[in-house]
Amino acid sequence: MHQPDLPLLNKTILITGAARRIGRELALGAARAGANILLHHAHSPGAAEETAKRIQDLGRKVEILPCDFSNPPDVLHLVQTAWNIRPFEILVNSASIFSPLTVEDTSLEDWQTHLNINLTAPFLLSQSFARLLPQDHVGRIINILDWRALQPGADHLPYTISKAALAALTRSLAISFAPRITVNGLALGAILPAADGSNPQAAAQAALIPRFATMDELVHAFLFLAAGTGYVTGEVLHLDGGRHLR
Repeated sequence: MHQPDLPLLNKTILITGAARRIGRELALGAARAGANILLHHAHSPGAAEETAKRIQDLGRKVEILPCDFSNPPDVLHLVQTAWNIRPFEILVNSASIFSPLTVEDTSLEDWQTHLNINLTAPFLLSQSFARLLPQDHVGRIINILDWRALQPGADHLPYTISKAALAALTRSLAISFAPRITVNGLALGAILPAADGSNPQAAAQAALIPRFATMDELVHAFLFLAAGTGYVTGEVLHLDGGRHLR
């Protein structure tokens, strides 16, 4: 039985993009909740080591797994490597690329890179996870989305389209993997200042609740999907202060 303050005690979670920013906060939140972490990163070895050290300081096990998701075949190798190190019950697809491109600015390479990292990699990871998970085990998949996924605009075009497709994939996989694996999305708004340098206050003020979410709010929402009721699947939980309703 789980301790109330350690709802993920002795669980193992594979979190992609976990060296920095949102992925790091999710990894640390999961570790504080008792989980061991399989920590993926693409090009941030120093940040990955720092995050891993913080997880170890919490008394949890952690393994660092580098992989560039722009090359889809490498994703399959990552899943098998992670599983061989430690079978996991929860997959969190957090890694993404976020470029401020309009339709006029988007090259074929930009388009394909966003699809590979933001959509194809989560699909391959989820498919492989479902195949590896023993038939008598239950699992969970959490896809990190964006309020833009259900309210697309002209900015960040390839990012938005890839996340909108990931939202659709979330629902399709929930149907495909039921009842053994739940699949849900966590759609974020103003959590951290955007990596592209855009005005952080403008993003916060655009929400119905005009402020940034706290890291505690982020982790609480994440833990609801990772450790809460197993009777929720195919849902997208918006942590965006109502931004998607504007």
